[in-house]
Amino acid sequence: MFSRAVRPTVSFARCLSTSSQNNAKVAVLGASGGIGQPLSLLLKNSPLVSHLSLYDIAHTPGVAADLSHIETRAQVTGHMGPDQLDAALQGCDVVVIPAGVPRKPGMTRDDLFNTNATIVATLADACARNCPEAMICIIANPVNSTIPITSEVMKKHGVYNPNRLFGVTTLDIVRANTFVAELKGLDPARVNVPVIGGHAGKTIIPLISQCTPKVEFPADQLSALTGRIQEAGTEVVKAKAGAGSATLSMAYAGARFTFSVLDAMNGKEGVVECSFVRSEETECKYFSTPLLLGKNGIEKNLGLGKLSAFEEKLVADAIGELKASIKKGEDFVANMK
Repeated sequence: MFSRAVRPTVSFARCLSTSSQNNAKVAVLGASGGIGQPLSLLLKNSPLVSHLSLYDIAHTPGVAADLSHIETRAQVTGHMGPDQLDAALQGCDVVVIPAGVPRKPGMTRDDLFNTNATIVATLADACARNCPEAMICIIANPVNSTIPITSEVMKKHGVYNPNRLFGVTTLDIVRANTFVAELKGLDPARVNVPVIGGHAGKTIIPLISQCTPKVEFPADQLSALTGRIQEAGTEVVKAKAGAGSATLSMAYAGARFTFSVLDAMNGKEGVVECSFVRSEETECKYFSTPLLLGKNGIEKNLGLGKLSAFEEKLVADAIGELKASIKKGEDFVANMK
């Protein structure tokens, strides 16, 4: 009954309408960056948001002033620098974290680790102190490590709730839907490919066998399609030739996920999104699968579903790398001074 809902459960058209009202305070941490600015713009356009709290280490007052002129109901406040971080987070219902440095050509997600790990740990600490009940949506890479980092920081404060902490992998689903639609001549808005596993390279596992509508590919084409989905981030990094990574598509995906969380908090039923979360579905402590969302976050983990032999091998091949990334995140917090 949920298969259709793994596809976007909240269309942007509806989020931009006035048919749905909510009074959610949403913070964007990293709001001045390449993802943060377009993400904040999309959130400002939504009637699901009543207060948009923007935080970054530079330029936030300008971004906030710019967005505040848009004729939608969300009040916008800008907060800049460590001294204003607590104020940005107080009373927040949802926190979205795109903060961090982007990938550059030749840089792996692992290269990002030390810088982004420190940034995420600092922001998670502030969330634990100021809005421990908020839904926290982590975009900052490497997600396979930043979710364990956030979990361990929240545990240190005694406020860890695994049902309210999400690694945003939505861009993998958006890409899979787009690429399958292109190959089959379908409307991408009607294609739904669940993507499980993690959010880097071979840990990204598109379940083409569970696609709606049903599609089939010859083995060589399926392998090439899977590889393209897994390496799509690198495709963008190369195309931008040193000028950045996937920012606009990531902002779209981050907004889509945030809208789904807000819709579920608002009482909408049947809201399903894939996300990298604490999980018992595999031998990994964290794993992305379709999740039924509710007022309090994760209502039910819908699991892996029936996998093809090709997909089973992808899962098996991903486990080792996922475990290592998870441990790296946990060890980082354990060794923090």
